[in-house]
Amino acid sequence: MIRVRVPGDKSISHRAALIAPLASSASVVRGLSDGVDVRASVRAMQRLGAAVECTEEGRGLTIRCAGGGLDPGSAPRLDCGNSGTTARLLAGILAGSGIAAVLDGDPSLRGRPMRRVIYPLQAMGARIEYEGEPDRLPVRLRGRATGTLRALRHRGRVASAQVKSAVLLAGVLARVRVEVSEPALSRDHTERMLAGMGVPLAFDRERMGAGEVRFDPSGWDGGLDGLLMTVPGDPSSAAFLIGASLLAGRAVRVEAVAANPGRIGFLSVLEEMGARIDRDPASAQVGEPLETWTIRPPDSLRSFSIGGDLIPRVIDEIPLLAVLAARARGRSEIRDAAELRVKESDRLAVLARTLGKLGVVVEERPDGLTIQGRAGRLRGDVETRGDHRIAMAFGVLDAAGDADLRIDDRACADISYPDFWEALEPFRHGRRSSRRGHPSRAGRVIAVDGPAASGKSSTALSVARRLGFVHVNSGLLYRAITWWALDRGIAEDGPSLEAAVPGLEIDLVPAGGGFDVSVEGARPGSGLESPAVTARVSAVSTLPAVREVVLERLRRAGGQHEIVCDGRDIGTAVFPDAELKIFLVAEAGERARRRLRQRAAPFTDDDVERQTRRLEARDRLDRSRPLSPLRRAPDAIEIDTTSMPPDEVVDAILELAVSAFR
Repeated sequence: MIRVRVPGDKSISHRAALIAPLASSASVVRGLSDGVDVRASVRAMQRLGAAVECTEEGRGLTIRCAGGGLDPGSAPRLDCGNSGTTARLLAGILAGSGIAAVLDGDPSLRGRPMRRVIYPLQAMGARIEYEGEPDRLPVRLRGRATGTLRALRHRGRVASAQVKSAVLLAGVLARVRVEVSEPALSRDHTERMLAGMGVPLAFDRERMGAGEVRFDPSGWDGGLDGLLMTVPGDPSSAAFLIGASLLAGRAVRVEAVAANPGRIGFLSVLEEMGARIDRDPASAQVGEPLETWTIRPPDSLRSFSIGGDLIPRVIDEIPLLAVLAARARGRSEIRDAAELRVKESDRLAVLARTLGKLGVVVEERPDGLTIQGRAGRLRGDVETRGDHRIAMAFGVLDAAGDADLRIDDRACADISYPDFWEALEPFRHGRRSSRRGHPSRAGRVIAVDGPAASGKSSTALSVARRLGFVHVNSGLLYRAITWWALDRGIAEDGPSLEAAVPGLEIDLVPAGGGFDVSVEGARPGSGLESPAVTARVSAVSTLPAVREVVLERLRRAGGQHEIVCDGRDIGTAVFPDAELKIFLVAEAGERARRRLRQRAAPFTDDDVERQTRRLEARDRLDRSRPLSPLRRAPDAIEIDTTSMPPDEVVDAILELAVSAFR
């Protein structure tokens, strides 16, 4: 089973970035999505004079807000980038605060409609003007010298969380009564967050009734409490990885994901397609329900039919559902989704055109699609139109759906999920290699072992690059576990670490032709090379529970990629059947000089002598440990690197690889 954690929910992150600075007291919000769109919201509030500090921590952004609201020096021009949520919610904030500013965005955002949010704000008395084309950005808010906004009862013709949020924010900040009703339930993150900050709102928290929310300021002092929360995982991001798991035939567990009923309608669609889904609840975050999901794929996907009140709850996942429909048995139907024509692209048109070019039978209608599923390999080009959901949907199909696709703009996925392509890697060879019989290059392994400072890692990295393989440094995993134990205050050589490690979330994450390491969602980075970690890692690596976890992660990488893996027991314990095994050695004195040269500082003969003694002690420890001691595998080829230049060592291994892989 593949275990994943997804970035912080994008919708909640936007609202936290825009609302927390409005509080009367300090706020700290962790785990925000670090996508381009959310960063646009953070920058806009900073431009408006909010005391917001934004840093990258762990798996996302952390914002710290001193509180006190907004204080722009003059009417700023706010660049919302490609983010409609930023532009529309800011319109409500500016209108309610009486602050003058100009809202603008990139060419894509300038092409998307604004009237449905501007009109109700104008009806409240906000002075808003279009600077260019009507119904489009840029728009200018003139601010208010005196007076306040008028109360409003808004009846939306389309369920829109952005319109609802803008009206609510305007009413709350101006302290005037507002009421919003919608024909269907839209996502309610704004209501939950404002209520959690002490705003008197009336709405259906159980989402069993009509789509209505009311704000009445009577008796309220107008102060918003500081926001303290960790943003749960984004269900929309999770949906794409779940889709990949269904196509790859792999079970997946998604941990700590937002389970707001207005956001997870896609789960019912996947169940209709045959997926088995277990949902385990966890503690809520500021009114937002939280769950861990386990999804098991069916033998084959069934077709589905969706429309009506379900659409607002699956609107962001429809591109994914469309590509899954292309692989399902039968004819799938999507209705009442005309809203998709005014997203980052005309998603209905792009999906119909692209699937059609790939050989899928698709009928495009004004408000939806019908898609006839088909088997067989799909090949062709994907024009994303800069739309992150389109890129991600076809990325899923390419990774795990028996397809060869050329996606023109993968980078646009950064708008919502910067690490999306790396997150897809565990699913990439699932069904393609094991179920359909297509040849996969994954599984060829070169094992490089040897004592400390014999040149294993640098040599293995160079060999991998020359062959087009992926480099895996087993020491990263041992160091990551050591780093984690030190960070948590766990004795690294005691039973407490043995007990904690089996449940530890530690993964190798593809990065730059090799792997980075993630432990409990954090990337230790340079912390892996700290003196404290270096002094303790050898002891940690002798623990049976630690070695079991590391072996499982390494073998998983070897099953998915062609790799060059280095360590001290790769050819003997981790990959005993590796096609090529290398054992590098060098005299202790030369290894000591290599280690000292890495520090880029002058050293003396005494330094060399001390370092030599340390390495010899390390060698004795590695060779005498009872579990997987350092030794040369019987079929490994030993190379003495004492007097060999690095390039010569690499060339020698490449010659051996050519013979081994014939």
